[in-house]
Amino acid sequence: MKSKITTVIMTIVLFLIMSVFGVFGIILWNELKKMETSVQPEKVTTILSENTNTIDEEIKTPKIVENPFDQIKDGERKIEEVDYSDVTINKYFYNQLEEEAKTIYKAFEMNKENMKTGTHRIELGSSFSELLSQEDGQEKLGKYYQSAIEAYTYDNPDVFYLSPNKMYLNIETTTKGKNVTYGVYIDHGKQENYLIDEFSYREQVDKAIHQIEQVRDQILQNRKNSTYDNIKMVHDYLIEHIEYDTTVSKENIYNIYGAMVNGESVCEGYARSFKYLMDHLGIPCTLVIGKGTNSEGKTENHAWNYVQLRDRWYAIDSTWDDPVSTTGWVSQSSKHRYFLKGSNDMVEDHIPSGQFTEGGKMFSYPPLSTSNYE
Repeated sequence: MKSKITTVIMTIVLFLIMSVFGVFGIILWNELKKMETSVQPEKVTTILSENTNTIDEEIKTPKIVENPFDQIKDGERKIEEVDYSDVTINKYFYNQLEEEAKTIYKAFEMNKENMKTGTHRIELGSSFSELLSQEDGQEKLGKYYQSAIEAYTYDNPDVFYLSPNKMYLNIETTTKGKNVTYGVYIDHGKQENYLIDEFSYREQVDKAIHQIEQVRDQILQNRKNSTYDNIKMVHDYLIEHIEYDTTVSKENIYNIYGAMVNGESVCEGYARSFKYLMDHLGIPCTLVIGKGTNSEGKTENHAWNYVQLRDRWYAIDSTWDDPVSTTGWVSQSSKHRYFLKGSNDMVEDHIPSGQFTEGGKMFSYPPLSTSNYE
């Protein structure tokens, strides 16, 4: 009898234990499903033209940290006096900045060589003491910083090795009695460095720059006597020597190293390379980002260029001029469908956006000629 009672009790206990584990398992399964939803990779979008079959991830615009400040009270470090007022810069997006943002841009330019280390501290000293003494001073400085780093990376494709989302704006607050002194500097915060993931130290950066310059010199040794011929030479070289990357997973596909040295990139690599070469030819050129609508009516993120020729600005989309043919032959006209185009044609499938990051400054582009270059 006792044996039967014991068996019944054990059966009940076993059932209860299994029930508890079953409920726990259901809860765990649901939580895992939630986690799966939360870590899905970013959507990969598609850009197609009549002559290309390409896959393009969202344009890699400079990503600015939501809170770029690391406030330090009662700092013991002596605040350095730094003056960048004598630095002269004349670049397209720089010229649209407020004076405070221009100061930060100038600091980047003056520290350009040292920034190759990825760990160099960029001093701004007490330049913003008056601004930071205001109630909303930190918020204003954050916006100036964001505008400056956006303009700097879009004006200067040769700083491909910098990762803006690893750069931090720091504010040192030193209080002595009633006197408050503010010092500002930029560093890598708690990150190992502020280089892009493909590079870890200066020697790698210097080697990459040397390789790019070798390709650049090889291209520019064929420079012509006319601006038109030089623009066409660079455009044709890029579409003939760069393969559009459809994996969206390879290294450096968004910068000039991937495009010019590795020979693989997405649209941003084409556009940055075109600007880089125009800069070295002394031909005014800007990088343009926005939306491109393909022949199937799909609108996706895209990047291209505006270039100045005979006092007028024209659009060039070297990515969409790069032929990908299943027949092995593409007509010359197809390779120049988006070469020196005016607004009347470009507006049909290209919509520029002057806002590089959400909530960032709205930059403007040069007004295009209405008609194509003849």
